[in-house]
Amino acid sequence: MTSTNLSRPICILGLGLIGGSLMRDLAAREVHVYGYNRSVDAARAAHDAGFDVSIDLTATLQRAESDGAMIVMATPMPAIPVLLDAIIEHAPSCGITDVVSVKAAVYSLVKERDLQDRYVGGHPMAGTAESGWEASRTGMFTRAAWVITYDHAPGASLRWVALWTDVVRMILAVGADAIPARVDRHDAAVARISHLVHVFAETLAIVGDNGGALAQSLAAGSFRDSTRVAGTHPSLVQAMCETNAAAVVPVLDEALELLHDARASLVQDNPDISALAEAGYSAHVRFDARHGARGESVSPVKITSRPLLRLSPGTPGWVGQLEQAEALGGRIEIF
Repeated sequence: MTSTNLSRPICILGLGLIGGSLMRDLAAREVHVYGYNRSVDAARAAHDAGFDVSIDLTATLQRAESDGAMIVMATPMPAIPVLLDAIIEHAPSCGITDVVSVKAAVYSLVKERDLQDRYVGGHPMAGTAESGWEASRTGMFTRAAWVITYDHAPGASLRWVALWTDVVRMILAVGADAIPARVDRHDAAVARISHLVHVFAETLAIVGDNGGALAQSLAAGSFRDSTRVAGTHPSLVQAMCETNAAAVVPVLDEALELLHDARASLVQDNPDISALAEAGYSAHVRFDARHGARGESVSPVKITSRPLLRLSPGTPGWVGQLEQAEALGGRIEIF
């Protein structure tokens, strides 16, 4: 039987779209959850809505230490070093996870501080172009992929295995699918299906805007859908793409080669982009076949066909099972 019973309270640092939605979902499931937010207005709004929120980071971390809570860092990447240092000082025994969209950069900061045995990386593939507490909502993570890293798993301590298990339980508690991946594999994947998309959305938005009033008036569903994430706050786009530049550049080169070939085909006397159109159509068919039917939701895709592997963390062979799930893009459950 799958276990979603958390063994400790959850302390969320940062109550924007993801952190706020996580707090809403955990509270709705009667999980002991509280958090910190730097914005006084957002913290007041969350408090007025009935949530346990503070604007005092030190006091929140001291409370987490006293409670033996699991800390979720839910801020943009630039704030992570400060949070880690504050956690070291004020919550020196708490386990840590995060929801940052890049993993190698966070893991590097963790290793610099020798916190590997207290850290499990995470990244929910859910959200909207909006940000802040006011954009948060319940149900954000239903059937969404939520990556959980396991680079520290081989030879890990029982303490780390217990933390890793609780991160899985938290993911399952909010209705998401736990997808194991090592940090480098994660960053390479999201460069293709998230960060490059942001680069292209910004580019398409600019090109469309350059067409003036008529182009904007004629723009319809395809333009809206293709540029949706250009509505993401620029600082968040920068944090994602710049921090993951080593993985983004190769896939950007791959995309530019395809665009260059398309251009070369279109300037011929007999333009022909059939190869691009057919290859793109086939790729989209494969995507739909894997992801199944999609419905209207704040979660980008409703997955119906991720392979499922059940495992018992810390038992012989469990790392191999994680590697198998990663290779399949599969979800995991624990017992």
